[in-house]
Amino acid sequence: MFKINNELMNEIRGRFSHVDHCPQQGSRVFFENAGGALTLKSVVERSSELAAIPDNQGRDNPASHELVNIINQAKADIRLFLGAAKGPVFVGESGTELLFRLVSVAILGADAGGDVVGSTLEHPASVSACQRWSTIANRNFVQVPHNNQTGTVTADDYRPYITKDTRVATILHTSPVSGMSVNVSAISKLIRSISPDCFIIVDGIQHAAHGQIYIDSYDIDGYVISPYKVFSRHGYGVAWVSGRMSTLPHDRLIGSPEDNWELGTRDTGSYGTFSEVVKYFDWLGGKFTDSNDRRERIEAAGKAIHAQEKELTDAMLHGLEGLPGLVDMPRVGIIGGIDNPCREGLLAITLEGTNAVDLVSALRERGIRTHARKADHFSGNILIPLGLESCVRVSMCHYNTTREVAQFLKAMQEIIG
Repeated sequence: MFKINNELMNEIRGRFSHVDHCPQQGSRVFFENAGGALTLKSVVERSSELAAIPDNQGRDNPASHELVNIINQAKADIRLFLGAAKGPVFVGESGTELLFRLVSVAILGADAGGDVVGSTLEHPASVSACQRWSTIANRNFVQVPHNNQTGTVTADDYRPYITKDTRVATILHTSPVSGMSVNVSAISKLIRSISPDCFIIVDGIQHAAHGQIYIDSYDIDGYVISPYKVFSRHGYGVAWVSGRMSTLPHDRLIGSPEDNWELGTRDTGSYGTFSEVVKYFDWLGGKFTDSNDRRERIEAAGKAIHAQEKELTDAMLHGLEGLPGLVDMPRVGIIGGIDNPCREGLLAITLEGTNAVDLVSALRERGIRTHARKADHFSGNILIPLGLESCVRVSMCHYNTTREVAQFLKAMQEIIG
């Protein structure tokens, strides 16, 4: 039901910039989506259009009034995309900056004492913020060990570390290194059952491009995404906070509304370009449902995206068109296991006897764009426990095709020899 056929795939790819061609390199397959997805052409056009307008919000002129309308519409679009009926949504410098803001406000605003709990699966954006602000607020920072074999973390993993004194908890929705998703609802439910007033903040940066975000079902207090990883542009992040968190003491101008999180003049282009992202999900979902409800169409888009990405990762793992998959190639290792139901469009691989940087270069020479992750402050939390110095991240999105997977497999065969 949610299969993307060839005709629709051509329509989809036609909506993105540089889908198969790099301005510097020329023809290439883009399997570096976790580092930043392709950008919608409509986002590029909207960004340029709004950047040219000299007016600001809050003035008595038609252009200013329209800027306010664009921002208000975008906020409604963001809530729709996130599945959040209520709660402030706002933009910031980046997803990382917003995670720091939300974590610091939660840690400083929660009842005194107690613990801050995260997991070893998480990106340093949330880990660094938790460590820094826990020290400042004199709280214990506890990290839940993730499962090295599955590349994810579960509610059962969190259970021994959650107490009635857990004041703040962070959850990573999808790992940008292992590519595995996390059951946010299950972990949140566990936390609430033990510490009902805990502030729960979710890093949704890697997950957003794959769709299927349902904030109202998570019972959380904060959710952050980076739009450049979900078909928009660099230069801003998007955050949602719950009603109870929105009024915690935070940086705001004296006299401004208690739940205002925006500092200074807003970038209308940030809001306007994210509306283009939501319009795209709406359009794509409309190919799979006749519903007149925008949220239902967005949910249908998420299901189609998931189905397409599973087809791509399955083909890469098990082969297609007579080509052997990675599991049948000598010296290839797969982080997180082979048939892992938590996988979201990403394979982290190793090639015994070959450094990840060299493998990325060899693939680049054959027209395949990937990325090396090293055991550093970004990815060491995943790689070091596995005894790995590096890996190659092959990250796909729904606009990628099985033909491109075949090109990758042929390239890997050639490199392995």
